[in-house]
Amino acid sequence: MRVDCRSPGYCICIRNPEKRRTETLHEKMHTARVRQLYIKQRRQKSGIIKIYENERQVEYMGNVYVFDHPLIQHKTALLRKEETSVKDFRELVREISTLMGYEATRKLPLEEVQIKTPMQETTVKMLKGEDIAIVPILRAGLGMVDGMLALVPNAKVGHVGLYRDPESHEPVEYYCKLPNDIEKREIFVVDPMLATGGSASAAIDFIKARGGKKIIFMCLIAAPEGIEVLQKAHPDVDIFIAAKDECLNDHAYILPGLGDAGDRLYGTK
Repeated sequence: MRVDCRSPGYCICIRNPEKRRTETLHEKMHTARVRQLYIKQRRQKSGIIKIYENERQVEYMGNVYVFDHPLIQHKTALLRKEETSVKDFRELVREISTLMGYEATRKLPLEEVQIKTPMQETTVKMLKGEDIAIVPILRAGLGMVDGMLALVPNAKVGHVGLYRDPESHEPVEYYCKLPNDIEKREIFVVDPMLATGGSASAAIDFIKARGGKKIIFMCLIAAPEGIEVLQKAHPDVDIFIAAKDECLNDHAYILPGLGDAGDRLYGTK
């Protein structure tokens, strides 16, 4: 274990891949200082860095965020179980999406607004414009939309449909419908699985080609291969992941994974 501790206010712990555990010298951390440190570290270091903010833990890999919140881990475990019903699977996808969305929306811009309470006038902070778009990658991405809308109900929803060409194995767009003012919006692209990274990269290509700029990608399960492909294709896109798995098998399914997310959401095979 190597610990890089530069002041009493924070501590970074680098994961030991053999022991698979982390330690910290300080119980309390200040969020603002941690985020300033993260900006410096993402430019200087490679590998996986875990930063502890009070009791919340997030893994940082460049612009990749891997959650280690107990509720997300518990619900993801239930999601993986083979015996989980279609009804429960849908509910779990929605619930995990909401929990992830809470952190993924942290950087949304705010503005000061004058309001009147029953007691007096005061200045408060509110979302600036609420210019948000949620774009699921069809079809499985639809399962994450309601979870995000629970947090930002005024968001507009676009859709991107892709299929993989049987000969070239390249993603081909068959449907793309986005808000007319997509270039002005904070865009959250959602898809439960990040396997090879081809579909996610292509979907973001299509969105950028139509003017989209501020893009965040959210998924539930990701393979290292897919993370690498997406990071290389779109280094400006932050990636939020509920769980990072081991690898892809010969058929490009994530291991241990959860099977085909679309089939499990809609009861098809």
